[in-house]
Amino acid sequence: MKKIAILGSTGSIGTQALELLHDSDNYQIDYLYTNSNYELLYKQIISTKPKFACINCEDSYNKLIEINDTNTEIICGLNNSLDFIKSRKVDLSLNAIVGISGLKPTLNVIESGTKFLALANKESLVMAGELVTKIADEKGVKILPVDSEHSAIWQCLTGENNLDISRIILTASGGPFRTLDKNSFKLITVKDALNHPNWEMGNKITIDSATMMNKGFEVIETKWLFGISEDRIDILVHPQSIIHSMVEFNDTSIKAQLGFPDMKIPINYALHYPKHTKLNLNPLNLDIIGKLTFEKPDLNKFQCIQLAYDAMESGGTSPAILNIANDLSVELFLNEKIEFNHIPKLIELCIANHDYISEPCIDDIFAQIAWVKNHINKNTFIS
Repeated sequence: MKKIAILGSTGSIGTQALELLHDSDNYQIDYLYTNSNYELLYKQIISTKPKFACINCEDSYNKLIEINDTNTEIICGLNNSLDFIKSRKVDLSLNAIVGISGLKPTLNVIESGTKFLALANKESLVMAGELVTKIADEKGVKILPVDSEHSAIWQCLTGENNLDISRIILTASGGPFRTLDKNSFKLITVKDALNHPNWEMGNKITIDSATMMNKGFEVIETKWLFGISEDRIDILVHPQSIIHSMVEFNDTSIKAQLGFPDMKIPINYALHYPKHTKLNLNPLNLDIIGKLTFEKPDLNKFQCIQLAYDAMESGGTSPAILNIANDLSVELFLNEKIEFNHIPKLIELCIANHDYISEPCIDDIFAQIAWVKNHINKNTFIS
């Protein structure tokens, strides 16, 4: 029986993963990890019976202890949880933590020597892709992509030689504002931006899809996951979200992975790799869908895409600044402190004004967080 850890168990990816594993006799949940949602964590403890559960927030820990009547050992506090992750080796860890807080757990999972790391946390590779992949290689930890686009690329490359790759084509839905005039972006509300046409995701990732920063992040992730330079990674808007990505080879042939826009499909593949285990979903009938369309992304409207390409080309601390500034800007937007079209402006300001480090260590990367917070606080008056 394989031991599995779910980090970010109370979020969108984490809850879906637990649903997929619920009736399996081949897997045992070794530990769960969350920040503060003690009520849902308690329900998950009852349902999955893990040996351990980690919760960062002390107030939430105290509330959980009051109601916990199970044999699961509860670990409290961020530092204690991170130490536990580093010391606890399992067969597969799913990191489904959203945001920059997912980077340290990624590094600690790798240090533990866990065999497989199913990685849904974009920030780990965007902020520190070179360091993360290098340490994973040294420790013999295989990173399994959970994102639908990277899962598609991964499946297309199975049995292929990377030397035969001409380019990778990341598909994008275009989000809710694909056809909206740029002059109307300043009128976009939080409710508007959270209304994604195809995917059901958490709030932060849904906003990233609306700005198309998620696609910029995915370009950077692709570079580190598959060893492909940025000039060979293209973005193609595909509003139906049926083709999840494509790989073009040197002979101009193209392989694509298709499926309904349902995150259970890539999550399930990562959890059960290398098997495609059965899912209770409706089959994809292309005769009913009838038509698939494609278009180039509008870089003038969706400036975050170009910011991501530029940060990747610059390297060093630039991708980390891109990521941190985006996280904080999205939070401000969700709290209605800034307008939607301020998000790329704040990110661009931070990248342009930070003290660039060409070869940062992990401490250099984390040191940028406080600087970005301070810089954004000074510039939230943008008009």
